[in-house]
Amino acid sequence: MRGGGVEGRPFRGRKPAKSNSEEATANTVIVMDRDQTEAMDAAMMARCIALSKTAGQEGEFPFACVIADKDGKVVVETTNRVKRDGDVTRHAEIVAVGMAQKALGTKDLSGCTLYTNVEPCAMCSFPIRETRISRVVYAIGSRLMGGDSKWDILADPELSKVMPEAFGEAPEVVRGYMRRDAEKAWRNWNPLIWGVIRYRGCFGEPPKAEPVTPAAPRRRNILQKLFAPHG
Repeated sequence: MRGGGVEGRPFRGRKPAKSNSEEATANTVIVMDRDQTEAMDAAMMARCIALSKTAGQEGEFPFACVIADKDGKVVVETTNRVKRDGDVTRHAEIVAVGMAQKALGTKDLSGCTLYTNVEPCAMCSFPIRETRISRVVYAIGSRLMGGDSKWDILADPELSKVMPEAFGEAPEVVRGYMRRDAEKAWRNWNPLIWGVIRYRGCFGEPPKAEPVTPAAPRRRNILQKLFAPHG
């Protein structure tokens, strides 16, 4: 007999009930973690929106992106560089992901949170999955181009199921965070262009009703360890 169970079999008795003090401590930790995450999200998204304003001043469309590590420290921040670099692929999220890999010295960005004032498009969403970013927080929904609402790349479980060596599990996605502030920055940048965008239904409230989709469980199987190109 071991620990009250039959030898070689798991113990199937009831687990000891937690004391009131233990439950209170656990609940306090959960609340503190939630409060800390909320404070970090608010600070980072405010930073991202402020950055989007500088993009407009530099002749770009007001897109911006901030990537923070698990401790809430900024790893990189950037804006769109399409006009300045003469390259339509230089979206803020793609630029930020590339910069973050160089800054951290690894292709695996697990534990990082990506903040963007507009939902990542399909092109930007694939690198997010490939680098295994843990959370994505965006303000304005992108009904026609979004990698969350239109194409569902951020949440697609088949990517990591069929190609686990290349794609990470679906990240947590927070939608519509500080959307009014982000939209105000766009409107102040160019009321006419913003009006046309809104009239066409390109940007606005995220189509998915859920404000948050939890991250999928993270698993590292043998294929990932053997063949993953992530440092």
